[in-house]
Amino acid sequence: MVFYFKARPDAGDYTIFMGLDKFENEELIKYGFPEDVWFHVDKMSSAHVYLRLHKGQGFDDINEGVLEDCAQLVKANSIQGNKVNNVDVVYTPWSNLKKTASMDVGQVGFHNSKMVRTIRVEKRVNDIVNRLNKTKVERTPDLRAEREAVNAAERAERKQHLREKKKREEIERLEKERQAEMRSYKGLMVTDKMTSNKDIASSNKSLQELEDDFM
Repeated sequence: MVFYFKARPDAGDYTIFMGLDKFENEELIKYGFPEDVWFHVDKMSSAHVYLRLHKGQGFDDINEGVLEDCAQLVKANSIQGNKVNNVDVVYTPWSNLKKTASMDVGQVGFHNSKMVRTIRVEKRVNDIVNRLNKTKVERTPDLRAEREAVNAAERAERKQHLREKKKREEIERLEKERQAEMRSYKGLMVTDKMTSNKDIASSNKSLQELEDDFM
């Protein structure tokens, strides 16, 4: 089971979610989205909380208010962390999570420690936690199917972009050929390369002579 929450409305439409236990955490680790950001209380046991950013947004686009919502939710869902003040919460992009065969269920590491950030939570703010809990929805999603659907949509989008690119390139190629033909045609029509009636008259040659020259 996965619990879904809505971040503060004034920050935009953002979803925060977390697994019921370490087994759901394992699935969330495996089938995360590129837009997901992972949160956890540093050096303590806690829920794995995720924030799903909008498509195209990155790690640096997290609103301060949304960041506070995530940090408060993590602290509130840590047995030890919820009881003490000045708790550090670490967060990093989902893509930076590292999972090896030797790790326990739900346990993760990081590919790049420089991509892990820390926010200090001085104390629990009940107004924030209560507001988030009022938006709580429980679901049992097919995380694998959701991820595969996203992958399929991304593949279709890439194919469409590729088709559009090839179409643009073909149009550009045809236009270049047309321009080249126009320049070639203009070259043939240059006046100093053409014989006019006036030129014929000034040459003092008869029509028969001109025809003989042509032959």
